[in-house]
Amino acid sequence: MTREELTRLTGNGNGNCNNDDCPNVYRTGRGSFVVQGDVSKAFDPPEGEGLVEIPESVLREAVRALGW
Repeated sequence: MTREELTRLTGNGNGNCNNDDCPNVYRTGRGSFVVQGDVSKAFDPPEGEGLVEIPESVLREAVRALGW
């Protein structure tokens, strides 16, 4: 899957997130989500999975974008 296949729900020019280097939430064509954020070392996830940390404001922005 490429970034072009995702719908970006957050960071669309609001604030300083114009260089694709900020925490973001994307929606896939299958209805699932891809989260971009700082790598977290809170615990060791199962193989093939990863942990990222995003601010609450980014999650709230994604929920608003979806109209939930």
